[in-house]
Amino acid sequence: MYRLIFLFCCLVVRTVAAQDVGALGPVYPITEQSFLDQIRTRLQAQERSGELRALQQRITEANTAAVTAPRPVPGLTTGRTGRTHYYDPSFTLDRNVVDAEGHLLFAAGTRKNPLDVVGFSRRLLFLDARDPAQLRRAATLVAEQPGKTKLVLLGGSYLQLMKSWKMPVYFDQHGLLVKRFGIAQVPALVYQEGRRLRVDELGETP
Repeated sequence: MYRLIFLFCCLVVRTVAAQDVGALGPVYPITEQSFLDQIRTRLQAQERSGELRALQQRITEANTAAVTAPRPVPGLTTGRTGRTHYYDPSFTLDRNVVDAEGHLLFAAGTRKNPLDVVGFSRRLLFLDARDPAQLRRAATLVAEQPGKTKLVLLGGSYLQLMKSWKMPVYFDQHGLLVKRFGIAQVPALVYQEGRRLRVDELGETP
């Protein structure tokens, strides 16, 4: 019985699907160009005119400039008066830390200082390499303690300085470090003093 009903339903559906119900209204051919064809046509026109190559060149130059000379960190001034303050790197856990088996290693609320485990062996010198006076000051400070100073730029080309000074040079992208250390004036030195980091905004050379 169920098989007969199923066969009947299949026959009805097939008959309806094959039935020509005619046109329900006027039918017009599609005259609009497809969106993809519009894009393809526009790109081909730009390629013929040289506009596409010029755009690619501008993008390449902008990306190269962003790498070789990143955007300067805003809001900093050249030091006039020396200033010293301290940064405490200690942090407090906001949750329990457990091992792979669920055993408690450190409870939430535990306060730790990374300097108790790893010392800050080198000092960081923050400067704007676009300022010749800061570069001269940096050269003197680097010579005072060879191999003990890391240069961190806030403006200028770190690649150019790295090639000319034959030493690693870094860039503080988006000013994350100067914000963390509370640096407002450059050049500035950051180095370990006890269980804290000392931040010296150097001011003018005596």
